[in-house]
Amino acid sequence: VAFRALKRLIADPQRTEEVFVVIRGLAGNAIDRGLKRFRRLPLGRRVLARREVLLDTLLDQNALASHSSDTLAAAYLQFIREGNLTADGLVEASQQENAAGQDVYESDDHKLYGERLRDQHDLWHTLVGYDRDELGEVCLLAFTYAQTRNRGIGVMAFVGMLKLSEFYGREVFGAVWRAYRDGKRAAWLPGQDWSELLRHPIEEVRQRLNVQPPVRYTRLRSLTPAVA
Repeated sequence: VAFRALKRLIADPQRTEEVFVVIRGLAGNAIDRGLKRFRRLPLGRRVLARREVLLDTLLDQNALASHSSDTLAAAYLQFIREGNLTADGLVEASQQENAAGQDVYESDDHKLYGERLRDQHDLWHTLVGYDRDELGEVCLLAFTYAQTRNRGIGVMAFVGMLKLSEFYGREVFGAVWRAYRDGKRAAWLPGQDWSELLRHPIEEVRQRLNVQPPVRYTRLRSLTPAVA
């Protein structure tokens, strides 16, 4: 099922709902393993006990706009506005996948944790510095695979890297590998208190979480693609 969805996604990258089929179909025990780690954190126990939904925070643009211009909140708000995005942009795609009968969450806690991961996607874009171009998405997938060990995400990063090598040449392998290494070295982002971090200067948050500048991505993106 997952590889058929991957084939459809390769043929039409706009079919975002297929992303969730691939991720969940090849996830293995990634969500369960992540949830167990999350439960060991005071934040995780609080979120699960109070049923806190990160999406509620990210949808409140008035609250986000109340923070100073150097904060993660301001950078995130700029990111979604420039991309004409909404914080719940991935919800519809994931719900389409659920409607197809692929909802494999084992419990309400698994669902809360899995959806919290989903809703962090554009926050990670903002924090790590990968834009929404194809190269940026593939690099973020590699970074995310390092953080979550979800094989579906790793497969999509690998396939995306191969496709982009037709345009960027062999340099893309170094950029994606660096994204993976940066994901390994960074703090565990799924376990962060984003409601708190949004209020802090973005450079301070990057330093606190050991998020490195995406130097190879930035350099490669500035080059003319090898194939027009």
